[in-house]
Amino acid sequence: METKFLSSAQTFIMKFVFPAIWISMFGAATLALWSGSMQARNGQNLPMEMKWVFLFGWIAGSAMILWFCAPLKRVRMDGAILHVSNYLREIAVPLTSIDRVAENRWINIHPVTIHFRRTTEFGDAIRFMPTARMFGFFSAHPVVAELEQAVFAQRVQSRSN
Repeated sequence: METKFLSSAQTFIMKFVFPAIWISMFGAATLALWSGSMQARNGQNLPMEMKWVFLFGWIAGSAMILWFCAPLKRVRMDGAILHVSNYLREIAVPLTSIDRVAENRWINIHPVTIHFRRTTEFGDAIRFMPTARMFGFFSAHPVVAELEQAVFAQRVQSRSN
């Protein structure tokens, strides 16, 4: 059977590189604001409100990035098996173990969540970032229908055996 990657090649970047760069750079800017290293053009200290906005933005932004990016998995499908990796270990899950597939169209990476019938080593659901599409703003990603069709076909086949 042919192996098909369902997750984007940019998953590693979104899971590890982007959060590290964004959190450290925004954190450094926030620290510079609070330490007084940054000043207004006229040499005066920046307003306290700006410091609080940056601090809140850094905390909220970091939390959102970690919430959406840290759980991302690398996913590929090989026949009736779904291979899921967190880059440290990989598990194999039969397609028949998938309960449902959902997509968040409101986030630009369109994360897809696969919910399992039983808990796996990665929990009862995993999230992955599908390949990017041009002009796929609010439309469903085709990988969702592809996964649902593969799951349906495996269930039909397992019932007939």
